[in-house]
Amino acid sequence: MVKIELAGKTGIITGGASGIGRAVSFKLFETGASVVIADVNEQEGLAACEELNKRNCRGKCCRAEFIKTDVSLKTSIEGMVKKVTEKYGKIDFLVNNAGILIPRLLVDPSGKEEISESIFDRMIAINQKGALFCAQAVAREMLKARTRGVIVNVSSESGLEGSEGQSVYASTKAALYSFTRSWAKELGKYGIRVAGVAPGILEVTALRTQEYERALAYARGITVDKLRESYEKVSIPMGRVGTLEEVADTVAFLISDLASYITGTVINISGGKSRG
Repeated sequence: MVKIELAGKTGIITGGASGIGRAVSFKLFETGASVVIADVNEQEGLAACEELNKRNCRGKCCRAEFIKTDVSLKTSIEGMVKKVTEKYGKIDFLVNNAGILIPRLLVDPSGKEEISESIFDRMIAINQKGALFCAQAVAREMLKARTRGVIVNVSSESGLEGSEGQSVYASTKAALYSFTRSWAKELGKYGIRVAGVAPGILEVTALRTQEYERALAYARGITVDKLRESYEKVSIPMGRVGTLEEVADTVAFLISDLASYITGTVINISGGKSRG
């Protein structure tokens, strides 16, 4: 079995305090990388770093650090990236993972659960604008240091398929497909790779809150119980939902030299899921 080795590498995971981001942070730390968790959730971010720093990091000189960051604010992103470069001297990778999901309908006959301007602006600011300006700030530092870095965008299979009651979220994830392809073409000449992952239905994460399930069930005209049952009925050839670790494994692979000729593509992690 080939082991991924990232000793001596340092990188940033946005939204790294919980869910997919937390799993990625722990996986990259296991491979020997120093990880910076950039998140708005200070309590969970600090707890994750404390747990990581108690580990021996496979005997490597790596560490975990939390920097409170609001990716919807360009100034917050730039401040975070500045702190990382001043402390570590370089940035080898960025995992653009931070995101939110607020289910809403384009049109709701009752008028209660329609997409509002404020909800649209919030999801765009975090999921799309945040990813862009994180990549911009990090890529600038990679160019300065002449680092052959890697940017991994966490998209979603909904970005290609669409999703009932989640059109704004799906559109932000579709943008990450385009960002990945476009940035790979722009940055390839500097030795910087850009790739992405698109998870399908996974085990429960922080995104799947009670309010999320209530809103999505409403948008689809079913009960929360029926919504939960529907996850079991989706056509997944692998016969199960995915795990956070499986997503994290793929991200670690993309950052490693094992993926040295992979750029401009998004890997679907959905067990072969389809709508039919």
